[in-house]
Order: sequence, then C-alpha cells, then structure tokens
Amino acid sequence: MQRMVLYTLFNRLWHWSQAFLIILLALTGFEVRGTFAIFGYARAVFLHNTLAVVLIVLIVFAVFWHITTGEWRQYIPTRAFLREMVAFYLTGIFKGAAHPVRKERTAKLNPLQRLAYLGFKVLIIPIQVTTGALYYFYPNLNTLGWSPSTLWVIAVIHVLGAFGLLAFLIGHIYLATTGTTPLSNFKAMILGWEEAHPEAPTVSSEETS
Repeated sequence: MQRMVLYTLFNRLWHWSQAFLIILLALTGFEVRGTFAIFGYARAVFLHNTLAVVLIVLIVFAVFWHITTGEWRQYIPTRAFLREMVAFYLTGIFKGAAHPVRKERTAKLNPLQRLAYLGFKVLIIPIQVTTGALYYFYPNLNTLGWSPSTLWVIAVIHVLGAFGLLAFLIGHIYLATTGTTPLSNFKAMILGWEEAHPEAPTVSSEETS
C-alpha cells in the first residue's frame, strides 16, 4: 500500500461546502414547495435565496480554481477501463473483486465518475442556477410580457433538477462507500490522502478518448 495525496485543501473545502449548501438548498426548497416544515415558510424562502447566492459565488471560485490548476482535465470522458468499471459496479463489487483502476493525483475519477461529474457540472448545476434566477426575477420578467405559464414551466424544470441533484447525491454517497474500506473515500476527502495499490492500473495509463 502506498499513501498518496489526492485532494488539496481548497479541493476539500470546496467539496464539503458545496455538499452542505446543496443539502440545505434541497431542504429549504422542498419546504417552500410545501413538502414538509422545518424552518418555516418565510425563513425557508430567505435561506433558499441566500444559500443560492453563496453557492453561485462558490461555483465561480471553483471554476477559477479548476481552470488555473488544470483540474478541469479530471472530468474529460474516457473509454479506458469503462467496461471494467461497469462490470465492477454491476457484479464484481458483490464478489469482492479488486477495483479495476486506482486513483492518482492527475486521475482521481474513474470513467463512470467522470461521466457523472461532467453531467452534474455542465447540466444539472447550470439548469438549477438558470431556472432559480429566472424564478427569483420573474416579477421583473413578468413586466416584460412573460406569461404565468412560463413561470410554471420554470418551476417544474427547477424541481426536476432538484430531484436530479438528490439522485446524484444519493448515488455519490453510495459509491463513496465502495473504496478500499467503506470509509476510506470519506477519510481521503477529509484528510487529503488515501492508501493506494501502486501495482493497479490508472485511467491516465490508457488513452483518454
């Protein structure tokens, strides 16, 4: 086993802050929809709007960090070991099979994770930010001639996006338990380093296309 530093301090702070904000946004958002009552309607609306602004600011910093550090390359889709990962998650994991690939500093995500994160970052998050902003500024847009039916469409898309976020979060938590031990991935994202098998292949050892 080899100890390897995978996650920088900003990487960890950004990850946990984003997770915390998304969970709170889900709670306040569904309360605004009348699903349950925790904070109270007025406070839930205020918190939801405030947390949304904080998340957008965090996203701006994260995008800047990804671009300046080259971390955006972590999400480039690849066919390397894709079939092996599908087989591992479908059957191998239940038979105690070894993980098909290991992580390294320049390739922290396996092929399926790359696809999931890419969809999260370029589809779900932009949809939520855009529909949330349109919903918030709808009174101004209404004066420009936007019809009430448009607001309904925006709200539906925003709610569907929220379910997409919840599905991603649940899947993310489950897959995080499939590391060397059920808690090894959580530990790595807290401490920054993880134990790895140096003899196992990595995604970057294959053509990333």
